[in-house]
Amino acid sequence: MDDRFDEIVDAETNRDPDLAVIEAGSRTLRTQSGTPQGDQVPARPADPEVDKALREVEQELLGRWPETKLDPSLVRMEALLDLLGDPQRAYPSIHITGTNGKTSTARMIETLLGAFELRTGRYTSPHVQSITERISLDGVPIAAERFVETWADIKPYVEMTDASQEHRLSFFEALTGMAYAAFADAPVDVAVVEVGMGGSWDATNVIESSVAVVTPISLDHTDRLGNTPGEIAVEKSGIIKQDATVILAQQPVDAAQVMLKKAVEVNATVAREGMEFGVTTREIAVGGQQLTLRGLGGEYEEIFLPLYGAHQAHNAAVALAAVEAFFGIGAQHAGSLDIETVRKAFASVTSPGRLEVVRRSPTVVLDAAHNPAGAVVTAAGVTEAFNFSRLIGVVGASGDKDVRGLLEAFEPIFAEIVVTQNSTPRAMSADDLAAIAVEVFGDERVVVEPRLDDALEAAITLAEEEDEYAGAGVLVTGSVITVGEARLLLGRG
Repeated sequence: MDDRFDEIVDAETNRDPDLAVIEAGSRTLRTQSGTPQGDQVPARPADPEVDKALREVEQELLGRWPETKLDPSLVRMEALLDLLGDPQRAYPSIHITGTNGKTSTARMIETLLGAFELRTGRYTSPHVQSITERISLDGVPIAAERFVETWADIKPYVEMTDASQEHRLSFFEALTGMAYAAFADAPVDVAVVEVGMGGSWDATNVIESSVAVVTPISLDHTDRLGNTPGEIAVEKSGIIKQDATVILAQQPVDAAQVMLKKAVEVNATVAREGMEFGVTTREIAVGGQQLTLRGLGGEYEEIFLPLYGAHQAHNAAVALAAVEAFFGIGAQHAGSLDIETVRKAFASVTSPGRLEVVRRSPTVVLDAAHNPAGAVVTAAGVTEAFNFSRLIGVVGASGDKDVRGLLEAFEPIFAEIVVTQNSTPRAMSADDLAAIAVEVFGDERVVVEPRLDDALEAAITLAEEEDEYAGAGVLVTGSVITVGEARLLLGRG
């Protein structure tokens, strides 16, 4: 790899910082359902000086290798953290890998730990709207001021590391160093850390986590991780440490075999969904679903989860088992977590951009599905939770994804599809996306609107034509970036 950082642009971070709620056609697109509940995706700082400083830090970070450009080595991270005094060793951690569901699971784990009065740090990626979302303290994105201060604190050490290494620290490596430093400075009682990509060589994999969580593995980043779930699992199994506990979501057989083999090699204890823990019952409820979860310490009944989709119920089971394992339940001692605390925690969980309703009349739902496996569970979740008489899709995807597989997963549920593109260089052009969409949907079901605001307006208009709001809806999907920008356009954030 060379140092021409501008050759590869990271779509997950290289956004237009001036994107805001804008006029679409003759009216402003906005939510009709009020301010989102729970922790919110942060808006730009109100203080102009803080906003300016945050933008400057963002640009400094974006001048580095993007997180989509990798050098399989932990040498730079280890060098940086050594200079910082190894802040990642100041607190225990729970490490999360997998293909889909990592961020939602991390948010559930964080909420459960917080309910038991532990101070939490959460590191997830990519962000939906603001870079500060990636580093959270006690369930709230780090304040812009603190984000800027943290960068100022570690910047001299980042530059020292740059000078001593063959390559400079990447965007993701620098941000990971910031997260670990911020958590130590807080200080937190426990960190919940999501890998960026893979596992073994991921920048986050300098922690010695006692609990490793593996969400469902499917095909994504195949150019870097492998062409089968089993091959991808080899890289992801790298987060399993000696004598740790592994919380293993339901997996393809080849991926499960790899994980179990790794666990044996490092004497790790494995808890498998469907065996040691899982979802016992699940019923659709107003605003979410009602669950009975079987944890490592017994059954937890009457759990209300304000998220849609069977996949979120499975994420909840994984999160519960991870927190039980963190507290030693199922290994060091018997017993279970306090049921009322668990109920209260799950009832307060949020996951922006994951089957999130942001508007009514017509209903507009956002979901960040960006690969075929994610699209399959999103399609199932929409079908189950919403009784749409007609569903219009708004899709903007990245060019390096399996776009055909994504569209094929949505074809059965979309009456029509509006293809568009987000503002990042990695976005597939609306024309190229349309060419694939026509092959999947047929020409008569495809509308092309290169501007996302126009695409939203077109989809809402199509939905409104369905018997004056009688059950038609809109699903915006295809990319975290597309969802984040749509969220702004629709008045959230």
